[in-house]
Amino acid sequence: MSQHSPTRPRPIQDQVSIAIVASLYNNQFVQGLLDAAREELETLAPNAALTVYRVPGAFEIPVCAELVLKSTKPDVLVAFGVIIRGSTEHADLVGASVTDALQQMAVRHVTPVIHEVLLVNSEEQAEERCLGVTINRGTEAAQTAVNMLSLFRKMRASFAGTPDLENA
Repeated sequence: MSQHSPTRPRPIQDQVSIAIVASLYNNQFVQGLLDAAREELETLAPNAALTVYRVPGAFEIPVCAELVLKSTKPDVLVAFGVIIRGSTEHADLVGASVTDALQQMAVRHVTPVIHEVLLVNSEEQAEERCLGVTINRGTEAAQTAVNMLSLFRKMRASFAGTPDLENA
């Protein structure tokens, strides 16, 4: 497991919309991701409107995410799920399908989609990544979301001919 996390961004005061689509399957782990993300977002994006959508499993995340992106047009979408490998290839197939669908959505909607649908080998790995204090992928997802919100704000301002917002 990588010990490197994204750079913690400076807090933003913008009114932004953040959607989270989270699986109910392996809920004890997904809830850890969700709780850590909410806590980090309270600090990094205190004025964000946060909406959470819960789906039965990881395979259902993309269809819900697509509807959210089309219908509510959030500034960023975060996907949370935990897939634990078993003795068949089912987990790998679901993981690859979800990954591909989320990437296609991000490009199609030109909206950051933060992918934290974890594919792990064991419950121990899930616990490390979802319930850990030192490394928690929910915290990292929140940081990545705010980094992308800031980047997109700067890019859109630059494309519109607005002065540099590097220090804004």
